[in-house]
Amino acid sequence: MTHPITEADVRHVAKLARLHLSDQQVQRFTEQLAHVLEYVAKMDELDVEGVEPMAHPLDLKNVLRDDREVPGIDPGVALSNAPQRDDPFFAVPKVIGDGPSA
Repeated sequence: MTHPITEADVRHVAKLARLHLSDQQVQRFTEQLAHVLEYVAKMDELDVEGVEPMAHPLDLKNVLRDDREVPGIDPGVALSNAPQRDDPFFAVPKVIGDGPSA
């Protein structure tokens, strides 16, 4: 590998991610990331000439059900266990203030 990852690199990424890492964690992550990057570098050794780019190794297609109309749930059943109701709706506590931005 031409540029091994350093503790400074790990600290920089942690700062960008707003993570507070101990010195022990920085050391451990530096070693782990170095192993990951070594493995990724091995991918450069593969001969991929003539290999078709792909998003998934298996020949999968989306299997979706038919979009058809079905009856909805009865409002009485939907509201049967509601702690508070304002028929035919759920009653929920107000979460927006009364100020000018409300």
